[in-house]
Amino acid sequence: MCGIGPDEYNRVSACDTTKEIWEALQIAHEGTTQVKQSKIDILTTEYEHFRMKDDESIQDMHTRLTSIINELHSLGDVIPINKLVRKILSVLPGSWESKVNVITEAKDLKTLPKDELIGNLKTY
Repeated sequence: MCGIGPDEYNRVSACDTTKEIWEALQIAHEGTTQVKQSKIDILTTEYEHFRMKDDESIQDMHTRLTSIINELHSLGDVIPINKLVRKILSVLPGSWESKVNVITEAKDLKTLPKDELIGNLKTY
């Protein structure tokens, strides 16, 4: 009772077993399997169509992308780091083409940490 808020308590107060409590909370926060899959589909489409805005900083773009990635991860759909690194490089506007080429040629994108890439782009 002390570990959950009043809204959650009202959802589960009529449950008799911990399994019922767990399932009630899971459906309330994640939704049914169908809802979860719909959320994954929507977020995947957002990820696929993601682009950096012209007036956006690297940090703002990274924050928006991380939000999508974290939501996908919480729903069980994990995107590998190497794919994420390639995605970041591909969403940069044309004015970043020379920097993207330098990074692509100088670094091994399969092992390049995302944070190192973001730091490198912020420096540029």
